Amino acid sequence: VQLQASGGGLVQAGGSLRLSCAASGRTFSSYAMGWFRQAPGKEREFVAAISRSIGSTSYARSVKGRFTISRDNAKNTVYLQMNSLKPEDTAVYYCAAGWVTTTDLAKWDYWGQGTQVTVSS
Repeated sequence: VQLQASGGGLVQAGGSLRLSCAASGRTFSSYAMGWFRQAPGKEREFVAAISRSIGSTSYARSVKGRFTISRDNAKNTVYLQMNSLKPEDTAVYYCAAGWVTTTDLAKWDYWGQGTQVTVSS
């Protein structure tokens, strides 16, 4: 499966952005989907994930209550709605597809190219 992330940009602290990740192929609904981010000089980290079946979600503690992950299987797209953004949310955001929702990056099978999110103070 090929993944194309979009929707990043520059926003002031307290603002909102919605990221999208479009997937190719007919089996999108068979994959768990996740969002990760990597800030300059830091390791890539888990942000949020949504399961392939009942759509259960999980979030990193740092974004819980501010970010919402969702999916539209008819459009082969997963979204990340980001509210109340903080400067520390600045990073390149990546979407990923896999068989299970996990915070372990190594267990995700497919990755998108990333989209830059910059939050100014």
